[in-house]
Amino acid sequence: MMKQAVLAGAVLVGLAAAPVFAADEAWVAKVAKGGMAEVELGKLATEKASADTVKQFGQRMVDDHSKANDELKTLAQSKSITLPTEIGPEDKALRARLMKLSGPAFDQAYIKAMVADHVKDVSAFRTESKTGKDPDVKAWAAKTLPTLEEHLKMARDANGTVGTSGTKTTPKTTKK
Repeated sequence: MMKQAVLAGAVLVGLAAAPVFAADEAWVAKVAKGGMAEVELGKLATEKASADTVKQFGQRMVDDHSKANDELKTLAQSKSITLPTEIGPEDKALRARLMKLSGPAFDQAYIKAMVADHVKDVSAFRTESKTGKDPDVKAWAAKTLPTLEEHLKMARDANGTVGTSGTKTTPKTTKK
């Protein structure tokens, strides 16, 4: 009887912990998709960008996110998490839109997307690094966060150089 009670208690504890880990698992899968997209879009930027800053930023995305993706893959394997094999629909749509652009129009659209994406990434990684339940996932998020913060700064700096600072200038009209 005591063994059954202990076993039942262990099962209940296991079930209670499962949804918490499920949240971390879902976060890992989402991050994996985003990381793959950063690499794909970065490669596209190295090919299509007209501004050197944008090409360099794209290459940095390829380098840093490839490294992070490899680390995440190792972490996921150690946790028996199956990672997605392709980017999500939003990123596919962005890639398709960017592929149709060239020159300054590409530069502006790519950098604008990278600023928006990295704002979300920094927020998500900051949250996971503080509130994640799996200690290894939480530690990886904390370790990766400074690189993403640097990417956000770089994207914002590039944003200013390619003319997408978000401020619209309108010519002043004088009344007679």
